[in-house]
Amino acid sequence: MFWSETRGANFSIGRAREHFLQGDPVEAGVRSPILTSWERCRLMGLSPDQSDPPYWQGLDVDGRLVRAAEPVLDRLQSVLSGSSARVSLTDERGAVLLRRFGEASMVRELPPIHSRPGFVFAERFTGTNAISLAIEERRLCHVQGAEHFAECYQSSACAGIPIRNPLNGHIEGVLAGACSRSDTHPPMGSLIRKAAEAVERRLLEQSAARERALLQAYLDVKASVQTGEVAGGGHLIGMEELSHYGVNPSDHVILVEKAAELISLGQKAAVEVLVSRGRRLTLLSRSVTTPSRVEGVVIEVLLPHDWSQQGLALPYLADEPRRLPAHPAPPRGPLNGAATSRSDALSPTPGARGTSDSGDGLVSRLMLVGEPEVGKYALAARRRLEVLAEASTRIGTTLDVSRTAWELAETAVPRLADFVTIDLPEAVLRGEESADPGTDLHRTVVHGIREDCPFYPVGERVDLRPRTPHMRCLASGQVVLEPDLRSAAGWIAQDPEHAERLLACNVHSLISVPLLARGVVLGIASFYRSQEPAPFGDDDCSLAQELAARAALCMDNARRYTREHTLALSLQRSLLPRGLPEQDAVEVAHRYLPAESGVGGDWFDVIPLSGTRVALLVGDVVGHGLHAAATMGRLRTAARNFAELELAPDELLTHLDNLLVRLDREEGGDNAGFGSASMVGATCLYAIYDPTSRQCTMARAGHPPPALVLPDGTVTFPELPAGPPLGLGGLPFETAAVQLPEHSQLILYTDGLIEDRDRDIDEALDCLRDALAHPGTTPEDTCDAVMHAVAPEHPGDDIALLVARTHAMPPDRIASWELPADPARVSDVRAAAIRRLSQWGLDGVAFAVELLLSELVTNAIRYGAEPIQVRLIHDRTLICEVSDTSSTAPRMRLAASTDEGGRGLFLVAQLAQSWGTRYTTDGKVIWAECALDVPEGHPGTTGL
Repeated sequence: MFWSETRGANFSIGRAREHFLQGDPVEAGVRSPILTSWERCRLMGLSPDQSDPPYWQGLDVDGRLVRAAEPVLDRLQSVLSGSSARVSLTDERGAVLLRRFGEASMVRELPPIHSRPGFVFAERFTGTNAISLAIEERRLCHVQGAEHFAECYQSSACAGIPIRNPLNGHIEGVLAGACSRSDTHPPMGSLIRKAAEAVERRLLEQSAARERALLQAYLDVKASVQTGEVAGGGHLIGMEELSHYGVNPSDHVILVEKAAELISLGQKAAVEVLVSRGRRLTLLSRSVTTPSRVEGVVIEVLLPHDWSQQGLALPYLADEPRRLPAHPAPPRGPLNGAATSRSDALSPTPGARGTSDSGDGLVSRLMLVGEPEVGKYALAARRRLEVLAEASTRIGTTLDVSRTAWELAETAVPRLADFVTIDLPEAVLRGEESADPGTDLHRTVVHGIREDCPFYPVGERVDLRPRTPHMRCLASGQVVLEPDLRSAAGWIAQDPEHAERLLACNVHSLISVPLLARGVVLGIASFYRSQEPAPFGDDDCSLAQELAARAALCMDNARRYTREHTLALSLQRSLLPRGLPEQDAVEVAHRYLPAESGVGGDWFDVIPLSGTRVALLVGDVVGHGLHAAATMGRLRTAARNFAELELAPDELLTHLDNLLVRLDREEGGDNAGFGSASMVGATCLYAIYDPTSRQCTMARAGHPPPALVLPDGTVTFPELPAGPPLGLGGLPFETAAVQLPEHSQLILYTDGLIEDRDRDIDEALDCLRDALAHPGTTPEDTCDAVMHAVAPEHPGDDIALLVARTHAMPPDRIASWELPADPARVSDVRAAAIRRLSQWGLDGVAFAVELLLSELVTNAIRYGAEPIQVRLIHDRTLICEVSDTSSTAPRMRLAASTDEGGRGLFLVAQLAQSWGTRYTTDGKVIWAECALDVPEGHPGTTGL
């Protein structure tokens, strides 16, 4: 096929395109460049059913690009003859300059405007297509069928490639080919790539009159040793010609690099070049002078006949016939320097137009031509551009100040300098700004071509004098160049003995550059030269300054991130529980691990409740950073307050949901929604465990379900109603109850534990199951096992883990009585309670408990409803509970001196350590706790 598209793939892309146009997310099935182009089209307001492209008049249809491309497109047309293919040449803006058609009748079927230059395929007019994508991506691009944004182009497929100026790399235009998806032909990408290379070669031939003059002078010299013929019209050998001799593209790059270096040397030479598979080629450089006295250098490459392989599959791209002189190559060993120096190896064959045969199985072809001085500057400029290009990808790969400094040094050595040292204030390493960078410098990086050079070691404090180049650059904010360190008095005066050791290692030239970013001084970068005898120059200073500026910006970003990360982590840890409350319902262990990319809003909590119950809570706020940490603190505080109100899990989540909705409105305005950038959202799991009944009641809001480990090691994940995430508002939550055997373990965690880009969630849950399937382990051991086996090595999100091992309240420490609403029965309850307290050895609190029960039971009989139940629980405190089926709650008030009632709850508050009301599905419970260690003089003492 013309391309590798299949009908199924195009159908899949078509469905993805429909989802995209409807505003739905497209997660897979569409190549990234295509999806990015679609996004740009949508932002520009393009319609997929748009009409024909616009037409521009006044284009330069006789320019150098057209002159270079016209013969190549003519040859392409002959190759594509009889097919539905069409080839277009555009300028750098996407305006068509030339068109060629495989079938001549296609021209007559098109509107006249489409057969002439001028209509435009830029992305802002026609959407996603090969021409516009090649301009945006700056490389060979394919667009097939439904990948086109405009519907009118979806019956075709196309490929486009930029055409660059060979000297400066600028994009001069685009060469594109297209045809019907059902057409068959050799791959279009390969065709237009080879055609674009041919156009670029022709552009090179047009590039400079001086180089053409040098080329002609070279050809004239060649012709003068022949029979008098003039070998005009020569050309530079290209990749297609070299591939005829078995030279692959990587070999071609090596040859061009070495040829450019030979031109910059400006002298006659013969150099052997090692290419792939251990083969060797020879490059010959010779000087030549034009009649107008332009001096230059030409480079020839000697190719052995026995490298010749099968001819090109696309001969139409050649600038001349590919037939070679038929000279058999005699058996011989590898090409060496002696063979290449023979005079007959330099003698061209008559009429070969830049080609010579040595008669010894060698073919000489012209490789490159240029002027030495221009070549030197061009070579140096290219190498500097390569260093800067490398710096853009190597510096700033992490948000770590020290690592960024090392990346600067690794980029500069050995391309710019032989040694690099970087000194930073300690405050910058902590993420802060240094008040006085010159007095707080520490050696952060020492990197060079060898490790034995005696620079100050990493980690040592560096005290620099004001006259040193380092301090001068810091004070002035400018680059300081010391071309000869032997005469740099300020540098030597800093530490003469140390300077002598460096000079003995041939360190002779220095560039000191301040690391400045956004007005903040971050430190000093110093570049040293030792191997190359020439000192640093102005161009080196410019390059060093550019590298330092890029690195400083990355380091400042890393410093700011470090500061924010430290603040957020400090805030996060200050808002998390610093210690666990004392209670006997569960044995608890926990872990918290912040994400590497930034602190999030994960939290956990353990909250003691009345009646020996305990609440377990984990949650995760959407986002990272200070905002997420602050929101987490507000949520945790609110959750504790709601828990103090003795709310059921589903009610507590409803209150938290309402709170987040209000926060979202305050921070994001009335237009904020769940998908908005300012959305305040969270997930949460809330559980209440009652050791008297061994029942655990749970509800969750979009949070992962807990894991339950039974005493025999069986691991399950209870199926709880999922519930929506907090912050949506108005949606109900459901509660589920689970009966837990004593010594079960309940594991609550946030999604950072099981979510990892390199691992499926089901796989993570299996790992969690395996880590938990060990009966008899303590909560601390369980935490360690889970973090070791399940937590990602580089967590992208916070991890909060809470492990609770359940205990059951012994039945002999619980006493309960049920009585009717009869005031006469109050004395019976008091008497039974006093007996039970005596059995427990709590006679010291009997008087206070007797008064409490009298008041609470009397209130239940007077204001409540049957049945009435009294319960005593002997825990860390003595808990008195009176329950009834009425929902009327008592309120404490300040009674006037003339009131006959209203003092009962006041008395309860004085006698009890704490008291309160909690509602149940059947009514309410009034409870009061008495401290067992009663201080002297307390109303609960027997001496009252």
